[in-house]
Amino acid sequence: MSDNTDNRPAGDHNSHHDNSAANGAVPASPQPESTTPAAPRYDVPPVPTRSPASAAAAWPPPAAGAAPQHPGSASAPSGATTPTGQAFGPAATDAHPTLAMPSSTSTAPRKKSSVPRVAALLVAAALVGGGAGLGGAYAGLNLWGGSNTSAASGPSAITVNNPDSVNNTSAVAAKVVPSVVTISATAGQSGGTGSGVVLSQDGYVLTNTHVATLDGQSGSAKISVTTSDGKVYSAKVVGTDPTYDLAVIKLDNASGLTPIEWADSSKLNVGDNAIAIGAPLDLPNTVTTGIVSALNRSIQVASSAAPSDGTDQQQQEPGQESPFRFDFGQGQQQQSANQTIKIAVIQTDAAINPGNSGGALVNNEGKLIGINVAIASAGGSSSGGQSGNIGVGFSIPSDIAKRISQEIIDNGSATHGLLGASVQDAASIQGATTTGAYIADVSSGGAAQAAGLQKGDVITKVDGIPVTNSIDLTAQVRALAAGSKAEITYNRSGQEKTAEVTLGSMPTS
Repeated sequence: MSDNTDNRPAGDHNSHHDNSAANGAVPASPQPESTTPAAPRYDVPPVPTRSPASAAAAWPPPAAGAAPQHPGSASAPSGATTPTGQAFGPAATDAHPTLAMPSSTSTAPRKKSSVPRVAALLVAAALVGGGAGLGGAYAGLNLWGGSNTSAASGPSAITVNNPDSVNNTSAVAAKVVPSVVTISATAGQSGGTGSGVVLSQDGYVLTNTHVATLDGQSGSAKISVTTSDGKVYSAKVVGTDPTYDLAVIKLDNASGLTPIEWADSSKLNVGDNAIAIGAPLDLPNTVTTGIVSALNRSIQVASSAAPSDGTDQQQQEPGQESPFRFDFGQGQQQQSANQTIKIAVIQTDAAINPGNSGGALVNNEGKLIGINVAIASAGGSSSGGQSGNIGVGFSIPSDIAKRISQEIIDNGSATHGLLGASVQDAASIQGATTTGAYIADVSSGGAAQAAGLQKGDVITKVDGIPVTNSIDLTAQVRALAAGSKAEITYNRSGQEKTAEVTLGSMPTS
């Protein structure tokens, strides 16, 4: 093959190999260089400008003890009649040479990129037949960072047919897929599927309450969990948090699992890349990409498991219906519910479909930025079929999910802040001049009264996060733990003021 990396003298681009040298003849004396370029010849093949030995020396040597590899020689699964391409994943038996993804550093100067890069190691492995709950043949990919490498205990469902063009999404998926599981919950004749995120090596998994309880239909649903490498575990519910639709389950007799790595969701920007991983429609290890479409969004979702806190003043107009729904795998419809929950979420256009609930939303480094929770439907779906992805999905920010999941593991339940005030949308009040949450009443002895808030105040921020209506306020207050301190910015008689509030504790039932 030709190697065109050498610097060659000007005017030598059309030089050819002298066949007389190959026949043993003495080369002719050098002739003066012509000022007229020679016409290109097509009867003589081009000559390499570097010897095969020199070209080979430019490539890094294989790892010590590595067996020789023949590109494109991956074997086909049993029963296949034609090659299926190369598959890469954790080594099965023998040692294999490795292929490294482009890293963020290089010896040659290069233009800086605003997109973080992830170093990855692709390890050649054999195709593996259908694992439990996965079906079909699949291969794995292992991601590592820094100088430490670790091999997954089994294959993951990430297939790479062309290792020369592996991109950042492939590397992130390889890192995260072993930390995402598929959850099946059944109770009597009811059932549904969802996703979950591994929190610990011994089997703590974070998911949604509506996944673990079939949207509140059962507190003792039979739960089966399938990991990315095809292992199946039974699981029990450690605790649920219906207020933010989060739950923790514990796999029986699990060990050696791959925990997710947390990111700081407070540092996200609109436009950041987002990758969703889960089991939409009971299709495990599905990877979709998009961006962070909006931050500090708040949604109201109907939930059969929602607790009644006595402070919900949000009323739906007759004939109106919230477009936001919990999603269920295998097309199951959400049950009708009279109660709602208000949650702060990340909005993303990464495809989230029924069954993605409880799965991971991660950044370009494969770190968890959110737990997928709900999707928007066009025109509602209470009487029709379950809507699929329309580019508007929602995830609970990792900062909130981390606090709640740790409280559930430690105590079996989580706490939530209570402001002690009844609020309405400020824009609906006659004569309103600003958006926000209008305080219609304050509870005697509550946190709002203790902080000096009064009826008629319009709350516009909580800890610097904008509040545009009553749902925003409730969602932000519930995101905080009971007893937390929060800075409330409010408008009173046209003047902006702030107050530090020590939140009360929301009742759990």
